[in-house]
Amino acid sequence: MKLDNEFKLTVDSRSTNESFCRVVVSSFITCLDPTVEELSDLKTAVSEAVTNSIVHGYADTYGKIFVTGQIFDSSVVRIKIRDKGVGIDNLDKAMTPLFTTGGDDRAGLGFTVMKSFCDNVRVSSQVGKGTTVTLTKRIVGRSKW
Repeated sequence: MKLDNEFKLTVDSRSTNESFCRVVVSSFITCLDPTVEELSDLKTAVSEAVTNSIVHGYADTYGKIFVTGQIFDSSVVRIKIRDKGVGIDNLDKAMTPLFTTGGDDRAGLGFTVMKSFCDNVRVSSQVGKGTTVTLTKRIVGRSKW
């Protein structure tokens, strides 16, 4: 695949930065003329991944969240959200719908939501070293007349 464009962003793991990351990704893909649904899907998936880094990766502390966006072949968007937090000790369990380590106020649907709104979701993690979530979505865009 041919890389057309990319960005790199580093933010603090503060809840206010979740919406900032969403806006950055939204702005980044506007050149592809996405449908409202495509835009909403990607924004939601990014929100879930960034929120996971904030709530689970850096649970009782602050750290950095690294967001990279790439556009390939004028239609494929790849967004990576990476943290250097606590990591996930059992990835299969963490990917199970309704499983959460976040207590009663968390639904445990983050990865499920990401998978439902993206064409591909890859998660890699090492305990004590952090987690990387890679979201891939093809943007078909609005019909051209």
